[in-house]
Amino acid sequence: MRLKLTAIIASLASLFGFAQEPAMTTVKHPDWSRNATIYEVNVRQSTPEGTFKAFEQQLPRLKDLGVDILWFMPIHPISELNRKGTLGSYYAVQNYKKVNPEFGTLADFKNLVDKAHSLGMKVIIDWVPNHTGCDNVWVSTHPEYFAKDKDGKMFGPFDWTDTYKLDYSNPAMREAMREALIYWLTVGGIDGFRCDVAGQVPVDFWDETRPVLQAVKPDLFMLAEASEPPLSFNGFDMSYNWPMKDLFSAIAATSGQYTYDDKKFPASDATAIDALLDQQAKEYAGDHYMMNMITNHDLNSWEGTEFKRLGRLADAFAVLSYTLPGMPLIYTGQEVGMDRPFEFFEKDKAPDFTENAYTRFYRTLNALKHSRPELAAGTQGAPMTRYATTDPNIYIFERNLDGSRTIVGVNLGTDEQAIQFTGAKPSLSNATDIFTGTAATIPSTLAPGAYFIFTANK
Repeated sequence: MRLKLTAIIASLASLFGFAQEPAMTTVKHPDWSRNATIYEVNVRQSTPEGTFKAFEQQLPRLKDLGVDILWFMPIHPISELNRKGTLGSYYAVQNYKKVNPEFGTLADFKNLVDKAHSLGMKVIIDWVPNHTGCDNVWVSTHPEYFAKDKDGKMFGPFDWTDTYKLDYSNPAMREAMREALIYWLTVGGIDGFRCDVAGQVPVDFWDETRPVLQAVKPDLFMLAEASEPPLSFNGFDMSYNWPMKDLFSAIAATSGQYTYDDKKFPASDATAIDALLDQQAKEYAGDHYMMNMITNHDLNSWEGTEFKRLGRLADAFAVLSYTLPGMPLIYTGQEVGMDRPFEFFEKDKAPDFTENAYTRFYRTLNALKHSRPELAAGTQGAPMTRYATTDPNIYIFERNLDGSRTIVGVNLGTDEQAIQFTGAKPSLSNATDIFTGTAATIPSTLAPGAYFIFTANK
């Protein structure tokens, strides 16, 4: 009812020509999430062994890197019926209350969670609520939980032939799903969930389920793999910023940097970022977070590495993922500049995590995110002030919260450009370059893919 009323008010506002701010989210974000960074763990590929115990040895390294939230790709057993490849897709779940024996035991996972918590990190797991694997235990014990085609047969969505779609018109199925989620909050000791294709599940399920889960875990954190604004009002702390990802690719393609395939993008420059941010501010609930990224498991395996999609602009887009409103994501291997796709259905070679320039780059960005109140996610962070220049791909902005300031500049174009402001310019009083520790100076020119970040305190 609340969402319907909000939509009616918005329609009336549009009809009579006055602005209508979206309602504030009812979600209570954990305090620890405001200046947090999130790291996606591909357990199978993170270590040579591909196990919980082996990954546990990576935790001190990730703590040093500045990771706050560990998001584990699905940890459940993978269905064997209609399995893709040798090891199958993580997203074809055989049993919601078991762990994949490929990774270890429940005890191994709980030890991993305890160790992460002891280091001050939070843990969320990937949850697949829209569909199950084709031999999920519910297929035989509760066939009524599944959607049926015109012939009365179970089916998978899209081309996901290793899955069967669940039927959310069945109240018993909904309750069983909630009960399984609660199991992992209590028995697993985790802090929340990343919900796969959350937009394919009815919004009212999330609206009803969020308070039930939060009663069990007051500091619950929920991430939607979706960019549907209705999910932002009552169900989730954060949504995937798929539109920003697509815009990053379009800008890179326009600058001749997209080399993954022959996909066509609309001509775009950096000023399109402003339009997208304005649109999202009008559509999403106030205080909702957006997750910014230059890669993740889907992009890496199916759409190209960040270097194939963004080319020499990749680092500049990473800077934006940390400094635009929202929360930044790092995917397994990104912190060492891994430039290859992981196999999705097979065991692949683990990255070489030896520290390099990328590690230092992301450690610096993580420290920036942690230390700057103006970069907090949601309404606690500062709004953006843009400084226009003569070139539409020289993108410079400031976020200022009561005198605590972060100033960012990137060149997302094809050529080195002089920095010429057409109006106001940022003050550099007491500002420091975060990468060099020296007094901030705006360069006279900026090469394509170059960037700067300055901070100043009140």
